[in-house]
Amino acid sequence: MKHRSPLKRTLALLLVLLMVLPLAACGETRMSQRQVFAMDTVMTLTAYGKKAEYGLNAAQSVIQSMNDGLDPDIETSTTYAINHANGGNVSISGQVNKMLSTAYTVYKQSGGALDLTIYPVIQRWGFDSGRYYVPTDEELWADLARKGFDQMVLTSFPSSGSYAVSFPAGTEITFGAVAKGCAADNAINAMRNAGVTSGIVSLGGNVQTLGQKPDGSNWTIAVQDPNNTSSYVGVVSVGQTAVVTSGTYQRFFVQNGKTYHHLINPETGRPMNNTLKSVTILCEDGTLADCLSTAMFVLGQSKAINYWRVYGGFDMILINNEDEVICTKGLIEKFTLSNSSYTLRYVE
Repeated sequence: MKHRSPLKRTLALLLVLLMVLPLAACGETRMSQRQVFAMDTVMTLTAYGKKAEYGLNAAQSVIQSMNDGLDPDIETSTTYAINHANGGNVSISGQVNKMLSTAYTVYKQSGGALDLTIYPVIQRWGFDSGRYYVPTDEELWADLARKGFDQMVLTSFPSSGSYAVSFPAGTEITFGAVAKGCAADNAINAMRNAGVTSGIVSLGGNVQTLGQKPDGSNWTIAVQDPNNTSSYVGVVSVGQTAVVTSGTYQRFFVQNGKTYHHLINPETGRPMNNTLKSVTILCEDGTLADCLSTAMFVLGQSKAINYWRVYGGFDMILINNEDEVICTKGLIEKFTLSNSSYTLRYVE
């Protein structure tokens, strides 16, 4: 059995990003950069200007706080409290409330394609621990019987500005499909509040930008090649936004010649088997982009395009097994294909 190191995958992505990120301009515009390991990912934080170091300190503090607060193995974390509440209410922060409410909206609109309550299934496969295992049907049925996202109760208390959540007894959740998107949102906000007006954070497959580049031009973000993760299929030119990718190549293992990836079908408990290799979502809200990248992958090409047509609010890049890059129409003047192994088309 073998698996691909998350650290090596992330470093490969960072190398791709660095190929297209501009060097800081000379003079008063100064670039500061820092790498942080959190949420099982090497994260690169970049800020420009005189307040850059203050911004990086603030962003790193926010990310570390979220990492500790959402780790299901830390007994003081919110996730641990939820997973051991036995059906009772758990007090949660505003950011956890946002993650749960955003994920629930996507869950309902996608017909259950995104389900945070499949944590027992994720554990069974070993995608959280790296101790990989191929479950039996009976084991997966038992784990799937514990799902309960449709029975989540979120409560807000306007007078105190606090929130609480409850799930059915036995239900356990994971924020794996939304945490990095929310962390990127909060990191960018922390940099902004520290006085930074130009910056970018790369949290594995999640990239989020603050403002424009120091010279006022757009950022250029690479879209990774699923067939060769040290390269990319093309680049997208963006202003302030989130760019989030989910792909079969990001976390997987091979057993008895068969590859198993981490993007699980919440209905079957097994890796999603469709024509897609990766999905990239672009929208201003990093939390929503993270949720959508997983949900659209699980939906598959046709249903994902239909979801975009019905709900809108984001743009999308799909890469399928036929090496076709499919972009929504909002990217017509923003995406540039640079890999001749792929063909490009747009949908309206």
